[in-house]
Amino acid sequence: MAAETEAESQNLHVLSAFLAMEPVDSVITLARGCTGGSITENAQRFFWEICVKAATNGNASYAKKLLKKLINEVELENGEVLDEVYEEYALYMLTSKEDTLVKENIRITKFISFLFPEGSYKHPSCPRSRKLVIPLQCSLNMLEGDTGCSIWPSSLFLSEFVLSFPELFANKFCFEVGSGVGMVGICLAHVKAKKVILTDGDLLTLSNMKLNLERNHLNYDDELLKQPGEAQSTQVKCIHLPWETASESELSEYRPDIILGADVIYDPSCLPHLLRVLVALLNKPPKRDNGSFETEDSDTTPQGHSPKVAYIASVIRNADTFNVFLTLVDQMDLSITDVTAELRPPFELLPYMHSYDRSSVRLFSISSR
Repeated sequence: MAAETEAESQNLHVLSAFLAMEPVDSVITLARGCTGGSITENAQRFFWEICVKAATNGNASYAKKLLKKLINEVELENGEVLDEVYEEYALYMLTSKEDTLVKENIRITKFISFLFPEGSYKHPSCPRSRKLVIPLQCSLNMLEGDTGCSIWPSSLFLSEFVLSFPELFANKFCFEVGSGVGMVGICLAHVKAKKVILTDGDLLTLSNMKLNLERNHLNYDDELLKQPGEAQSTQVKCIHLPWETASESELSEYRPDIILGADVIYDPSCLPHLLRVLVALLNKPPKRDNGSFETEDSDTTPQGHSPKVAYIASVIRNADTFNVFLTLVDQMDLSITDVTAELRPPFELLPYMHSYDRSSVRLFSISSR
């Protein structure tokens, strides 16, 4: 029974890696782990079946690469390639030239599967299936400035963080800067944040984000679309917010409980604008004449309410850029703490994703002094 469960788990990892469009070498390596090192006929049949379905998601180019790798690996082992595998690969070769596939698939769909470990049924964010699958339309065109429609390591980390510590975000007003494909916001809705505002300074990225929210049954203008028999009250909104032009008066209207950001520390010229946005969002609301704090909803900010905090996840790719960020944090009278060790997600929710180096990401909390 235990062996059967282990095999099911390994197969799920292979399928999840394929759906997330992990590098084909990684997918093949995971498949070898299911079969003792060789690529069996069952493994080939499994890949053939999922590759047939891949074309319907607009991911034919990726399926073609995987089939080519699969055929090469089997032939190197002097194994016999299944006729179905050859035929499916030939079909891709005949019906689509590589340049056509690339043009058609500037936007592709990745399915990111957060897999909760066995024994986590009682965890508040764990679905009954122990699997949360988030479809996301992404870009393959990062080199042409389409970075906002890509999935970055820090957004994966921040999503794991949200799902691992739902009590930090449940019934809270959360505001994300640089939301990209919207994955963190979808996770915030899953853990029942009271209100979620997602922002980005690029209009094309914002349009793609809205599409992703719709694909995940989220209405970005109103509230979470209710599933049959399910009550839900998370409000999710998307806002165009270029940091350099955002006014303090505009930002002060939001008054979120928690601010989040993933991989937003990348360009020294943008950092003063980012910090100005964070300062405005972290400021306490103005006091009323009676001395109490003015709030958007009097019932959501009771006396003794936790102070506002920003959680910023980042891969530090350039030490000089990060030092500029730290200097600006100090100049703007903010405090910053590295909470990576303290708040590292206890569950490894993406065990199949070999391209994701969780250890490269650091998590910082920022608050007003």
